[in-house]
Amino acid sequence: MSQFVFKMPDLGEGTVEAEIIAWHTTPGATVAEDQIIVEVMTDKAAVEVPAPVSGKVVSITGGPGDKVAVGSPLIVFDVGAAAPAGAKPGEAPKTEAPKAEAPKGEAAKTAARAMPAGAQSAAAPRAASATPAAAPATAPTGRIMTSPANRRRAREAGIDLTTVVGSGPGGRIVREDLASAASAPSGDVSAETSEIKVIGVRRLIAERMSEAKRNIPHFAYVEEVDVTELEALRQHLNSKNARGEPSWTYLPLVIAALVRTLNSFPQCNVLYDAARGVLVRHRAVHVGVATQTPDGLKVPVVRHAERLTLAALAAEIRRVTERARANKASREELVGSTITVTSLGKLGGIASTPIINAPEVAIIGLNKAVERPVVHQGGVVIRRIMNLSSSFDHRFVDGYDAAAMIQALKELLEHPAMIFIPR
Repeated sequence: MSQFVFKMPDLGEGTVEAEIIAWHTTPGATVAEDQIIVEVMTDKAAVEVPAPVSGKVVSITGGPGDKVAVGSPLIVFDVGAAAPAGAKPGEAPKTEAPKAEAPKGEAAKTAARAMPAGAQSAAAPRAASATPAAAPATAPTGRIMTSPANRRRAREAGIDLTTVVGSGPGGRIVREDLASAASAPSGDVSAETSEIKVIGVRRLIAERMSEAKRNIPHFAYVEEVDVTELEALRQHLNSKNARGEPSWTYLPLVIAALVRTLNSFPQCNVLYDAARGVLVRHRAVHVGVATQTPDGLKVPVVRHAERLTLAALAAEIRRVTERARANKASREELVGSTITVTSLGKLGGIASTPIINAPEVAIIGLNKAVERPVVHQGGVVIRRIMNLSSSFDHRFVDGYDAAAMIQALKELLEHPAMIFIPR
């Protein structure tokens, strides 16, 4: 038996270890060169690693959630084994180990800068879905076939997708399969509890959030905003939409107002370089848009928001958030924001205390807009009210400046024509 030991590759920029997210092969399985064998995640990127050779899997190291050091054995192949099914007639199995021990193709080139505190997953050259699934029981040598939504349901329910037999086309796992698996008795946990290992994007979110909350003294400020006129503008814009065009939301209007506000409060459009003890103030406004995805919270970036028209701003917000939800966002689309906006939409509640997306120093949160009676111009009338919940890094943004910034933003949102009047 001729064995080839494939070690955890160096994934770039000082990576010393990687976390296993999902194995797509098992000992005893036969794989082809360049077939995806494992998904791993570093603190900087998610990567799908292809097989460097063809052969039979002798052994693998670790399971989902385990970390393997760069240079340590990851998987052992018997390269003298028979060629995998589907090989060309007469094709001999490969018996020579490649010169480099890193995976071939674009996966070997993956390198990313540190991600923001939202713990968004920087997309690898082959986008990796951070799910604690290994290989399907019906096809142990290939990827699990199911939708991102079903992967999320499985994680939340603590279902190991390797134990689920798919009833869909080609063994695809459908929602009914998950329901059957959830109702099946388990010998590992009681009927009242289940255990879900914290791995991948969810682990990264936990680490980044903890780091931000531990290291940044948050100053929270909540202000009530009368968005009646803003709502009238939004409805007017929607009335002008052609059939099939996306509806306008508050988000592009709020970001347009925020860009205008930051002209007077540049100390809030800043990144803190802790290693050098330097505040890096930006003229450009790169707005992070906190986005809930099946894999967790990601913060895609709308770059140079100050250069965009309102229509272009709305289109770019849709583009980057849709790519993040589909797990197609590139690393460049997920890093480099200078200030973040987060919105819970209809679930926004009365107020929230958003956590700063380090190394930024400010985050603005939109809460639910509701109609209620208020005193307006000496009388009680029905107005549309929305709270802005903001957090600032109190080391660098004084309470007075934080409050003044939100008040300036409030003025623009209550009189939206001012957003578009040059000064």
